[in-house]
Amino acid sequence: MENQILGLHHITAIAGNAKRNHDFYTQVLGLRLVKKTVNFDDPGTYHFYYADEVGSAGTILTFFPWEGTAQGRTGTGLATDIGYSVPKGSLDFWADRFTQFKVKQGNKDEKFGELYLPFQDPDGLKINLIESKSEDTRKPWETADVKADVATKGFHSIVLTLKNIKPTAEILTDIFGYKLLEQEGNHYRFITDAVENAAIVDLIESPNEERGYNAGGTNHHVAFRVKNDQILMEFREKIARKGLNITPKIDRDYFFSLYFREPGGVLFELASENPGFAIDESVENLGSSLQLPKQYEASRKEIEKILPKL
Repeated sequence: MENQILGLHHITAIAGNAKRNHDFYTQVLGLRLVKKTVNFDDPGTYHFYYADEVGSAGTILTFFPWEGTAQGRTGTGLATDIGYSVPKGSLDFWADRFTQFKVKQGNKDEKFGELYLPFQDPDGLKINLIESKSEDTRKPWETADVKADVATKGFHSIVLTLKNIKPTAEILTDIFGYKLLEQEGNHYRFITDAVENAAIVDLIESPNEERGYNAGGTNHHVAFRVKNDQILMEFREKIARKGLNITPKIDRDYFFSLYFREPGGVLFELASENPGFAIDESVENLGSSLQLPKQYEASRKEIEKILPKL
C-alpha cells in the first residue's frame, strides 16, 4: 500500500492581501498556521500553510498571497472547489458563523448523499464544508471559538472542472489508482481506497464553460501524497512513460515534489510525507516565526522589511 498515491497531500491557492488571508483562515475558519515561509521563486511573497496541529498530509491548504493580484476566474482547466470534512450536524454553526463575519455563503445542499455548505473566502476562493457519509476520525485543530465538535477535520475532496474528463480520469485510474465511485449528471466521483480520508477527486465535465483564469481567488495546484521521495521517483517514471512533461525532483524543505500538468490543464503535484513540518520548529511552535529557504537566509533582514505586516 505504501507505494500508492495516498490521497491528497495539499492544495495551493492564490490570495491577495496577506493579513486578510491570515486572519480569515486562523480566526474565522479556525485552522492552524503551521508554517510561515516565502515563495521559493518570489521571496518577497509569503507562503502560508494552514492545517491541523502537526500539518498532516490531507489537511494542508497553502497560499501565495500576492498583494494587489488580479481577480481570477474559475472555469475549465482548474481545480475549482475545495471540500473540507466537518462533523455531522455542524453546518448550522458554520452558517451562523459566516453570517456573523459577513462571509459570502450559499444555501445548504446535498450531493452524492452528503450535506454541504458552500462559501467563499475573502478573495472569492470556493470552498464547501461537507458532512461526510463515512466517519472521519481525524483530530481537528481547535480554537477558543471553533471547538472539535464543529471544526474542520481536513480535506474531504477536490473538484476539477474540465472540458472533457476522459484523459484526466485515465491519469487518476491508470496511474494514481483511483476508481469511479458514482456519477450525478456531469459530476463524476473518483476515490482511492489507499487512505480513509482526503481520498476523493470529483471531475465536472463542462465542455461549453469558459476556461478558468488563474489569479486571486483560484487554486494554483493540487498535490497528491506519496509516502517518501523514493516512491515519488517511481511515479515520475510512470508519468513520463505516459508522455507527460514532468519536472525533476524538487526539495521544498518540508516535502519533495514533482509537478506536471494533466491533460485537462490542471497543475498536479506529487508530494512526499517526508521530512515534515517539524524539522525547523517544534510542534508547539509551528508557524510562530518566519522560516526561510536556506538560499534566502542571508537576506533575512531585507526580506522581513519587504513582507507585509500581519
